[in-house]
Amino acid sequence: MYAQNHDHDHDHDHDHQHAGSSHDDHSGHDHSDHAEEFHAPDGHDDAGHANACGLVHDKGEFDPGELAFHHVSDQNVYNIGPLQIPLPCFMWVPKEGFDIFSSGKFNADSHGNGTKAYKKYVLHEGLVQRIPDFPTDDLVDIGHHAVVGVKEMVNDKERTVSYLCYDGKKYKCDDRSTLDFGLFGGGITSFHDLSITKNVLSMGIVVFLLSLLFLKLAKAYRNREGMAPNGMQGLIEPVFVFIQDEVAKPFLGAKWQKFLPFLLAIFFFILGLNLWGQVPFLGGSNVTGSLSVTFVLAIIAFFVINLNGNKDYWKHVFWMPGVPAWVKTILTPVEILGVFIKPMTLMLRLFANITAGHMVLVVFVSLIFVFSKNGLSSIGGYGTVIPSALLSVFMMAIELLVAFIQAFVFTILTASYIGAATEEHHH
Repeated sequence: MYAQNHDHDHDHDHDHQHAGSSHDDHSGHDHSDHAEEFHAPDGHDDAGHANACGLVHDKGEFDPGELAFHHVSDQNVYNIGPLQIPLPCFMWVPKEGFDIFSSGKFNADSHGNGTKAYKKYVLHEGLVQRIPDFPTDDLVDIGHHAVVGVKEMVNDKERTVSYLCYDGKKYKCDDRSTLDFGLFGGGITSFHDLSITKNVLSMGIVVFLLSLLFLKLAKAYRNREGMAPNGMQGLIEPVFVFIQDEVAKPFLGAKWQKFLPFLLAIFFFILGLNLWGQVPFLGGSNVTGSLSVTFVLAIIAFFVINLNGNKDYWKHVFWMPGVPAWVKTILTPVEILGVFIKPMTLMLRLFANITAGHMVLVVFVSLIFVFSKNGLSSIGGYGTVIPSALLSVFMMAIELLVAFIQAFVFTILTASYIGAATEEHHH
């Protein structure tokens, strides 16, 4: 574990010294193919604080949206308050192999920005990025604010592209590869991040805590057989009974016992992740607000639903009995699409609701900085503290309710889809 307080008052105009290397060390390298002199965008060379390349890292304009997206992102560090806990990094570069190291190599400050580069990787706002054209694989000092995000037009869309300033040259940084088909500005880049990230660690913690809880409950039921539940039994048993009597039995009929363990596993896993993300100062994990996580949950539900589908289910999907042939030509494609749309709605509903709640909470807190104009207006800042705090507390209460609701909605919809696939029809 490490933490480094970030000093906002240090002078950004000095030339950065690099540990273990100097500009002369790389005199044998021709940087013309992969680096160029860089000036501040839009010609504002003196705007904000500029590093040696002229990259402006503080434009004096607070962006609550950008801050919200940063806080809901999955990162290569786990933060507890200002502490940045390093996590294992497993980076795969096609045709080059794996790079395995700790994110502690980057010596991150309290904002998750690394002050060192290692094996052509840097840490920017908690995320590891790769610089394919970086001149060395050694651990080198890059200093504070060496990596700066610059807004550029990429594929007719404005997005933030990161650049590293090193030895007065700028190097473009690659984000990790994402299979979003370009919908969110991602795509396949020079490397794939297979690391244990903040979300992965959070899932491991939640699974561990749930395992301890249910093993303890199982032991209590064995030791207290025939006795009234007490302690955690009294808290958890009503939830078990509710899922059994209000979800499994009504939707699954005689087959409810077969699928009850699956429904309970889904419910408590999602609920545990939702509640863990609500704990203040413990990382603020947005696990169920990650499309990759909700996608896997939806895929699992998809296979359980369709692998258990009976003959009547597939008959209604591909050729509905008792319906005129010309109508079937319209309904059959719709039913086939429905097989894939159902898990997609499960994925998007959970992702959107959890992510929106996290972002709204961050935006409410950001109102203080917006109305204070980044500390320039004390009246605006102090005048917004109380309303922002009240809105944030209200939103946290709503988020606590949403944590239960979204776990229940995912479970009951999955049960309804399984019930529709396993129902016996009598014509």
